Amino acid sequence: MVDDVLTLGVEEEYLVVDAETGDAAADPPDAFFPACKKALGDCVTPEFLRCQIEIATPVCNNVSEAREHLTHMRSTLARIAIDHDLRLMAASTHPFTTWRAQKPTKGERYSKMNEDLQGAIRRMLICGTHVHVGILDPSMRIDVMNQMRYFLPHMLALSTSSPFWEGDIMGMKSYRLSVFDGMPRTGIPEAMGSIEEYEKLVGMLSGAGVIEDASKIWWDIRPSVRFPTLETRVSDMCTRLEDTLAIVAIYQCLTRMFIHLKQRNIKWRTYPALLIAENRWLAQRFGVTGSLIDFGKGKCIAYRELLEELIGFLLQHAQALGCERELLHARTIVERGSSACRQVEIYEREMACGAEKQAALKTVVDHLVEETVMGLD
Repeated sequence: MVDDVLTLGVEEEYLVVDAETGDAAADPPDAFFPACKKALGDCVTPEFLRCQIEIATPVCNNVSEAREHLTHMRSTLARIAIDHDLRLMAASTHPFTTWRAQKPTKGERYSKMNEDLQGAIRRMLICGTHVHVGILDPSMRIDVMNQMRYFLPHMLALSTSSPFWEGDIMGMKSYRLSVFDGMPRTGIPEAMGSIEEYEKLVGMLSGAGVIEDASKIWWDIRPSVRFPTLETRVSDMCTRLEDTLAIVAIYQCLTRMFIHLKQRNIKWRTYPALLIAENRWLAQRFGVTGSLIDFGKGKCIAYRELLEELIGFLLQHAQALGCERELLHARTIVERGSSACRQVEIYEREMACGAEKQAALKTVVDHLVEETVMGLD
């Protein structure tokens, strides 16, 4: 059965913040990362900025295994951070830290990135969630990618956690994407006619010497260079682990649905990148509180209605894959709001109660630190 190859891998990127001030730790103690490496091995890696750290699960057979690994990794990093007078924070932007105050990680790889990308990468004080699903057939990876593009805004809306940038409310639930889109080769890819077409496109760029390989293509969804997987990169960094797992479940279930449709010689209609990008903007702007365009109906539909329709499509697949609980958690996100919703609510409440702006922002950071480890015990 197709389920045997739908393995999972999840990458989460965190910020480490000063325990006292809540500011992003521009220069963490030298012993911090080695301690993380000793505890988690190759599953933990540095990022471009020293205040960031990334984890990646081993290959997981199902969402339950992903839960076990992510719970262990978050708990471990949070404990080690405390030992070094730091705190672990899961959010896609910091409520008040400025990128100009941050320091890049030392090393040849990061120096090369800085040289190539200049100011575009120096602003990358952002974190995201990447999910891989195993698809052994390269042609099937392209087929699923073409169809999955439609649902990228649906996953983005659930994950939104970046309403602030350098102390200001930016008026959107995912400001992270506005920052990330300053990089080249990002956004919604065009539909590809075949794996050969994709490889020809990559070959043109690498042959011209502008990229080394396809790992320098940072689309919202892409075939992985290192693994036989299809990787989605559209989601913000979820503050609560349960929210991450809901997105993992949706992604795995959608993949199963597309492959099963393929076996019946049916596929989800593919749409131009321009249209999907408009829904991406709506998800970025309003998250779960807004609407997305239903291209079949030609009108905007409230996100909560679209989610119910999506759950209807995916429930049988979630039951087969053993992730019904995680799929249905998406309803909870809509009811209580994403991390971005809660951050703004806390900030506005503190300001209404007479707090100074910086104190209100620090309260948001404290909230994010607390929610990062919520339910991990």
